[in-house]
Amino acid sequence: MIRLYLPLALSLILFSAGPSALAQPPENQDLFTKGKYLATAADCGACHTSPHSGAPMAGGYAIQSPMGSIYASNITPSRRDGIGDYSEEDFARAVRQGINKQGQHLYPAMPYTSYAKISDDDIHALYAYFMHGVQPVDIAAPQTHLPFPFNIRASMGIWNLLFASDQRFTPSADKSPQVNRGDYLVNALAHCDTCHTPRNALMGEQSDKALSGGSLGSWYAPNITPDPHAGIGDWSDAEIAQYLKTGHVRGKAQAAGPMAEAVEHSLQYLSDEDIQAIVAYLRQIPAVNNGSAIPRDRYGKPSDTEQSLRGQTAQVDPGWKVFSGSCANCHQPDGQGNSHYPSLFHNSATGADRPDNLVSTILYGVQRKVGDEAIAMPAFGPDADFTTRLSDQQIADVSNYVLKNYGNPQVSVTAAQVKTLREGGDTPLLARLTQPVVLVAVVVIVLIIVALVIFSRKRRPHVTTK
Repeated sequence: MIRLYLPLALSLILFSAGPSALAQPPENQDLFTKGKYLATAADCGACHTSPHSGAPMAGGYAIQSPMGSIYASNITPSRRDGIGDYSEEDFARAVRQGINKQGQHLYPAMPYTSYAKISDDDIHALYAYFMHGVQPVDIAAPQTHLPFPFNIRASMGIWNLLFASDQRFTPSADKSPQVNRGDYLVNALAHCDTCHTPRNALMGEQSDKALSGGSLGSWYAPNITPDPHAGIGDWSDAEIAQYLKTGHVRGKAQAAGPMAEAVEHSLQYLSDEDIQAIVAYLRQIPAVNNGSAIPRDRYGKPSDTEQSLRGQTAQVDPGWKVFSGSCANCHQPDGQGNSHYPSLFHNSATGADRPDNLVSTILYGVQRKVGDEAIAMPAFGPDADFTTRLSDQQIADVSNYVLKNYGNPQVSVTAAQVKTLREGGDTPLLARLTQPVVLVAVVVIVLIIVALVIFSRKRRPHVTTK
């Protein structure tokens, strides 16, 4: 499973904890049940439960960021390694403001900028659940060690002044209760905005383009505004609801990467009323068009290219060789898929205006469990075994074959792009500016400027007046 830095659809609380006693279970069972539901809606387990049978909420999940690995901490009520000594006030400050009990700033891989909107009643229920409904685990999660200057946690205070607000959600008087509930879910508990909203050079959300698409390293969270071409305006209410609950709508989209995690750990468990509230909210937000002329799920059609090239040996498309050997058996030679594997045409990954999700699906595969049904596509990148691993060039070749024959032919992929996505995506400007070489260069330039100013002042003729 790919580790990503924006969790987008991801919940990371970098708590540190000290010794304390686990309190007795709450008498109010309704409060406990509510807290468990809220923790599920907030998708806490996706990050705080390590893959491969990790103990629930015991941490250890590594989020790969351009600055380095950020580890989710133990948030069980362990007196030694978890949050067993957190008061409700400590808990609220960490969740909403990104500051732990020791006064350390948390990294915004934990979406406290969204959680700041959580109501007092919901914080109370969440605290009750984590203190009484989660089994304490005495296992210390790995510590996060980022390079300078990101290892200076106090610097997050400046970032928070620029991009964080400690304001609770306030319902809009001119919106229906259903739309307000959807707003609260999308922008607070479920923190959809942290992944689907683009970010600026300092990694702050561009609120004027809310939910219009954002990069998540190797993956891309697409535009979910109601624009009929760039967003999901051509989806029916039932299709949006089905996707949120199952991660699959035939002829439109399939959840992979961080969205698959959100569906598996959180969205499938939300009530039908909450799912419908999310749909209602998404329907009425401002539509944002990035220039798309055709919906990404309308591209492509069946192709007989795979069959027609069989038996040829000269001047054969190298992408066809990979497709025929590794893809056609499941997705079918004409690309129409079957009941278990999606069609390659009328598919938002192959019809998008950027290849990130298509390439990342090939690199990292698909893992998604909904109910008792496990959906899986093998990875052909770093997690693949030796016999199925593909090179950057091979992945570029097969991606271009799929795009040309089944998807958006205006998009193309290079081996360099695959390499970048394999390594976690483009490095944000903020990370590039703080790399050691760049920092040294900036210091040298500043020193040169200061020296020139001093030198020019010394050479300036001294003028006296009488």
